[in-house]
Amino acid sequence: MNHPSTYRGKRVVVLGLARSGVSVAKLFHKLGAEVVVNDKKERDLCPEADELAALGISVICGGHPDDLIDDRTALLVKNPGIPYSAPPVRQAEELGVDIITEVEAAYWLSPAPIIGITGSNGKTTTTTLIGEILDAAGMKPIVAGNIGLPLCDAVQEVEADNWIVAELSSFQLKGTSAFRPRIALLLNLAETHLDYHGGMEDYVASKRKLFANQESGDTAILNWDDAVCRSIASELTAKVLPFSLYERLDEGLCVEPPYVKGQFDGESEPERQIVYRKRAEGGSEVTVIMPVDALGIPGRHNTANALAAIAAALAAGAAPEGIAEPLTRFKGVEHRLEFVCVRNGVSYYNDSKATNPTATTMSVRSLKGPIVLVAGGLDRGSDYMELLPVFKGLKGLVTLGETKEKLLRVADLAGLTKTQSVNAEKDAESTLREAVKQAAKLAEPGDIVLLSPACASWDMFASYEQRGSIFKQSAHTL
Repeated sequence: MNHPSTYRGKRVVVLGLARSGVSVAKLFHKLGAEVVVNDKKERDLCPEADELAALGISVICGGHPDDLIDDRTALLVKNPGIPYSAPPVRQAEELGVDIITEVEAAYWLSPAPIIGITGSNGKTTTTTLIGEILDAAGMKPIVAGNIGLPLCDAVQEVEADNWIVAELSSFQLKGTSAFRPRIALLLNLAETHLDYHGGMEDYVASKRKLFANQESGDTAILNWDDAVCRSIASELTAKVLPFSLYERLDEGLCVEPPYVKGQFDGESEPERQIVYRKRAEGGSEVTVIMPVDALGIPGRHNTANALAAIAAALAAGAAPEGIAEPLTRFKGVEHRLEFVCVRNGVSYYNDSKATNPTATTMSVRSLKGPIVLVAGGLDRGSDYMELLPVFKGLKGLVTLGETKEKLLRVADLAGLTKTQSVNAEKDAESTLREAVKQAAKLAEPGDIVLLSPACASWDMFASYEQRGSIFKQSAHTL
């Protein structure tokens, strides 16, 4: 695409309302484009439609008209979640119309540098941590992107001395061409969203677009413990700054002494420090940032998130001595290993944001005590055998959603006998409430009931946030 201002008087189609669609539609309308917004939902299910129509923006709901994309269309801005197989997207491709996501338009207009964070797991926590560290350092961050505030809203608020800290999904990155973050983080890669991407090749390629336009003065932060992340380092133009839990790096963020892969924390674990190592003549300069045990959020995966966040903050110019305090104070984000309450001696944790098996594995490994797991959701084709070692250590399992039978089969292979499956005989809320009740029956004082679904929420719920909120309400009202 060209700069958004060049679309004045030209037809720009925004496909999909939601927050980012509304934001980008307003932006192009403000810049003088002829904006048409289309959503396949009926008008009464699109509360944003009236607001846009009042501005003079054409809004079409209830389906995709055959003539939505024509030879007058200069640009299609697609909601990230809409697949490229959707008819309007295919029509745009056939006509040679540029297809972007809101992220690309926002980049062209931003006067401030951008820190872009992507990965299969840990994006929201890492993005939030970076915002907390930069805020404590007086660097005026604005946290946006997939985490809440649309980027097109953010770029209209910022000034040159701000930093935009943007959580970015593979869906968003796939629709970029010129997007260039000054600091780019790839946290990890696991099999997820393959129904959208059609396979790992397209999924990884979409993530790698985060680095495509970086220059030698930019920074690429990579997880050195992830083989795919590590493999792309030699291809990048930007300076590579790695982080690792398991390796003492010559340069980068690491844990000393390193963790041992396959071994999980026990009572005799040594005290570990987070350190920044920088190459120097005769070896490395070592700066101790903080003890691992001082982090405000538990779990080895959160230590990795903290390493990535510290790397980004240092690359942005934050002073090392100011980093420990905000990391100690931070207690996590909602729906990500969130402590809910204690009922009848049982602790309840909401991890609704764990939408793939890797995330669930990390969460189970982070909690100490017998766990009754509540899991299940949208079926994207996985056999969930990755969870077999995890299920061997559970006290109980309650399943729901499209994947409930698949998860029960893995539990059976693991020798787990305390299992329940909840059928969706009523609405989604009643189903999840019943799952919480069944989990409570399997648990005893001192145990943990953990919602960590290993699946997306869209088979039953509008979002993982809705799923998590219902779980929390159900726990509080047991």
